[in-house]
Amino acid sequence: MKDCSVKRAIKVLGIDLAKQSFQLHGVDEFGKTVLRKKLNRSKLTAFIAKLSPCLIGLEACGGAHYWVRTFTKFGHKVRMIAPQFVKPYVKSNKNDAVDAEAICEAVQRPNMRFVPNKSIEQQDIQSMHRIRSLLVSRRTAQANQIRGLLLEYGIIIPKGIAYIRKAIPEFLEDAENNLTSIFRELLSELYEEMVHLDRRIDSLEKKLQSISLQNKDCQRLLTIPGVGLLTATAMVAAVSDIKVFKNGRELAAWLGLVPRQHSTGGKSILMGISKRGDNYLRTLLIHGGRTVVRVANKYKDKRNRWISELDQRRGKNISAVAVANKNARIAWALLSKNENYDAVVG
Repeated sequence: MKDCSVKRAIKVLGIDLAKQSFQLHGVDEFGKTVLRKKLNRSKLTAFIAKLSPCLIGLEACGGAHYWVRTFTKFGHKVRMIAPQFVKPYVKSNKNDAVDAEAICEAVQRPNMRFVPNKSIEQQDIQSMHRIRSLLVSRRTAQANQIRGLLLEYGIIIPKGIAYIRKAIPEFLEDAENNLTSIFRELLSELYEEMVHLDRRIDSLEKKLQSISLQNKDCQRLLTIPGVGLLTATAMVAAVSDIKVFKNGRELAAWLGLVPRQHSTGGKSILMGISKRGDNYLRTLLIHGGRTVVRVANKYKDKRNRWISELDQRRGKNISAVAVANKNARIAWALLSKNENYDAVVG
């Protein structure tokens, strides 16, 4: 089958993405297969550029947002699908050709849910968050290593980064704590590495602060109790188009903050939260919820009375998740209506 005879006939194209090898599956307006082709990375862009505008389906994976922007420039309508929604359409054994066909089939479903595409600015913000998260993990590991090594020399440091920042310089200056010159040098190097990580984390947070001051959506989200700088910027980076969600519950469900359902025979069974979607953003929302729960008993307004009563009935963990769920719904309302948070209404 020659490419020149099928380019104009292609109405829907499914592409199985990879780093270097890309499998294509195209069908015409009647759903008949007109293209099965494998291309390398250098030839894919040129091939898509020559096609007449069509619907292109991609699986949401590494590099997918880049290809959406690239293909859209050529006049194509590009849609990304979550892998779990493509899997039911995979026939027989799994391979690249079968995956591309499954993507082509899934993208044509009228009720399919698609993944919103991220802009360059959103990817920049998300990259900052990912880098910061890794740096915080490395700093925590560094602090634990310092505490563990000192324990072998009979020196105990309480848990917490702040205790290490305060104690290490004192230990290094104390000549009577029986630390050898070799270990002092090692400890000094470990402490310097931790200070370097502190500086990098502070630098990233300042960049996020600068972005939030220039972004109206971030400023709206910051008015919600329990939503801080990290949560607001991460929400803006994750949600490219708030109109994709019909209501606040859909956003909460997308973040995995609603009960997982396993119902049959008319019997409704609700379990713990589904934990779907962006794990990082969900964690930030729940941490913010814990902060609100901790101080709720100090205030007497309607929202805080509800949180206090829920805390007494169900405990702090469930209350924190409930507040995170509510904050996600409020975030949808603020972003969709371009309003700030009103404590009386919320």
